[in-house]
Amino acid sequence: MWNYAPELKLLLIIMLGLYYLATVFLFIQSGFTIRTSDLRFCITGIRTNTSSSTLPLSPSPSPSPPPLNQDQLLPNGVLKRAFNTYGSAAYSFISMSAYRGGLDTFAIIGLASKPLHVFGTPTYECRWVPELNSSEHISTVAYTMLPDWGYGRVYTVVILNCTFSQPINANNCGGKLFLYTNISGGGDLSSNRIEIIEVLSESPRSLNFSLFTSPPKYDYWYCGSPLFGNLSPQRIREWLAYHVWLFGPKSHFVIYDSGGIHEEVMEVVKPWMELGYVSLHDIRDQERFDEFYHNQFMIVNDCLHRYKFMAEWMFFFDVDEFVYVAPNNTIKSVLDSLSEYTQFMFEQRHMSSKFCLSVSDDAEQTYRKWGFEKLVYKDFKRGIRWDRKYAAQPRNLYSAGVHLSQDFVGKSIYTRDQRITFFHYHGVIANRGEPCEKLINSTGFYFERHPFVLDTGMRDVAGFVKKFELKMIGSTLQNTHQ
Repeated sequence: MWNYAPELKLLLIIMLGLYYLATVFLFIQSGFTIRTSDLRFCITGIRTNTSSSTLPLSPSPSPSPPPLNQDQLLPNGVLKRAFNTYGSAAYSFISMSAYRGGLDTFAIIGLASKPLHVFGTPTYECRWVPELNSSEHISTVAYTMLPDWGYGRVYTVVILNCTFSQPINANNCGGKLFLYTNISGGGDLSSNRIEIIEVLSESPRSLNFSLFTSPPKYDYWYCGSPLFGNLSPQRIREWLAYHVWLFGPKSHFVIYDSGGIHEEVMEVVKPWMELGYVSLHDIRDQERFDEFYHNQFMIVNDCLHRYKFMAEWMFFFDVDEFVYVAPNNTIKSVLDSLSEYTQFMFEQRHMSSKFCLSVSDDAEQTYRKWGFEKLVYKDFKRGIRWDRKYAAQPRNLYSAGVHLSQDFVGKSIYTRDQRITFFHYHGVIANRGEPCEKLINSTGFYFERHPFVLDTGMRDVAGFVKKFELKMIGSTLQNTHQ
């Protein structure tokens, strides 16, 4: 048998050599050079081809779950059952804001788990850490206020007062305020978790000590509830023009937008912002947290503590409500007579939101009038306790409510002499159509066993308000839609 292995090996070597020479000759002929960009292209191509492979990429491994607690059979024959916990039902604390209330006191505004406060005993501690020497910190136990009257749902509003034993940041060198929250076993008796939250920071030389003792810049300040929904631009226009006219040049209005300041409403608000009468806060993110009525109690408390040194009197009411001062009185004369009181509550005039006064045979003429010009029938049924609203001297308030404050220093009074009241047009603010469902030419009537009587208090001042608006911002809002 013949062996051709040496000849075959030699033949293969010769063929490979010829192939190599031919390849080199071709590259020399084409002026071939290797550039960095070519290498990058190649590498990219390789990566692209790799990533476009039909083979699926394996997901990154998820962290291993903690070991399960297992049932155990005890030596005495008892079966000890095990419980495993997952997730969290609510945050223990949600911080919105913190403000100074003086040289030695602060207020912290936020939300907390309602079951934690109803069934548990959470505690809060405030700690001030100076900028220059953090080891010289000072602490105090916070006083807790829950101003929402139990209306909270998943969350409840928490106002914390931190009053220290000495002035804080007296050298004006700066520092930070921390809140230590302790759930004290609430929700799980085996847990005593403490959260440390930075709630306020003061940079060096930023503290204005005179703020707490100087006379306020404004006479009247409005703290509004959150605005939400598809609001009527025309009703907002009327409300702003009227109250700027009523409260005068030394007044300011803070509006909190929880989704209600859409583009058309913004067109109405903007002129008053440019004149310095209105501040607008976007608080839409608070809708994530389920407290009560768009976190209304938290918002009015933020307004109170943020601006408590800005005005002599602070008003709390809604944008479907119009403060009214009786003839032969002024807002100043009424409030001057109540200066000995920290807060006063005033009565409601509950107006119909659908019956309008017809003054001519031309219905279109009625429809063109402002809302408070034509909605002039008051529900006069006796025995109904209509909600009140209130105003207060904010420096003496520790917390704010919707209808009154329960945490204040000084005296409180409920005024019944009708010198100051408020007209309430319930539901009209969210009606983008014509509110007049029925035109009536009468001084009184009954509807569903409720007596309605003519009350033209607001109607009588409409002409003055319209002229005032025209003087202040011109005709820019004359074509505002409902």
